[in-house]
Amino acid sequence: MLIIPAIDIKDGRCVRLYQGDMDKDTVYYESPVEAAKHWVEQGAELLHVVDLNGAVEGRPVHKQEVAAICMGFGVPVELGGGLRSLEAIEESLALGVARVVLGTAAYEDPDFLRAVCGKFPGKIVAGIDAREGHVAVKGWKEGTAMDAVELARRCERDGASRIIYTDIGRDGTSSGVNIKDTFRVASAVKIPMIASGGVSSLVDIRRLKGLERDGVEGVIVGRALYSGAFTLKEAIAVGAAT
Repeated sequence: MLIIPAIDIKDGRCVRLYQGDMDKDTVYYESPVEAAKHWVEQGAELLHVVDLNGAVEGRPVHKQEVAAICMGFGVPVELGGGLRSLEAIEESLALGVARVVLGTAAYEDPDFLRAVCGKFPGKIVAGIDAREGHVAVKGWKEGTAMDAVELARRCERDGASRIIYTDIGRDGTSSGVNIKDTFRVASAVKIPMIASGGVSSLVDIRRLKGLERDGVEGVIVGRALYSGAFTLKEAIAVGAAT
């Protein structure tokens, strides 16, 4: 199972939020490029980068930082945050991003999702962020009545290459993964899924690895890595164990 370090960018710095609250951030690196360098040196095979300001503003904000990460280390980057137009997606891919994550756009505009999945096959990921099982959008600031499973199935039909499922209530809390809802979403679709939110220990990695047969191909890890709960190398070893 793939272990994917998260690099969340707010105001030019690498931070972690608590439950997605932009006012509850902890700065871990003044430069997100330095964070990327660190994780690549520790063995990262993929980096999950989120433009937090972009997610709130609805347009990419940290293009310079994203470009530097893409060009600097030879490791694929998946990017989310504010990618709600064809132009934004094209610009991000031109920066060297391997694949883009659409959250609000995937929820609000299925026609748009179908169009970009057709135009950029394999490069469009549906980011499904949920609070108590219901989808939240626009930088997690707006809740909806839609069940995460319903959106996952719709995104699969519309051509998304995979899904990233984030439990907002667990994100940044190191309170443990929501195995129940992760399984519920992963087992509802046939495309691969990446889990996110709440990883606190190597036990969580092992529990998620048990869902590989249900389609969970990887896990995004943030605060637990930054706070030193375990090392990336240790997590990679657990993910690779048979």
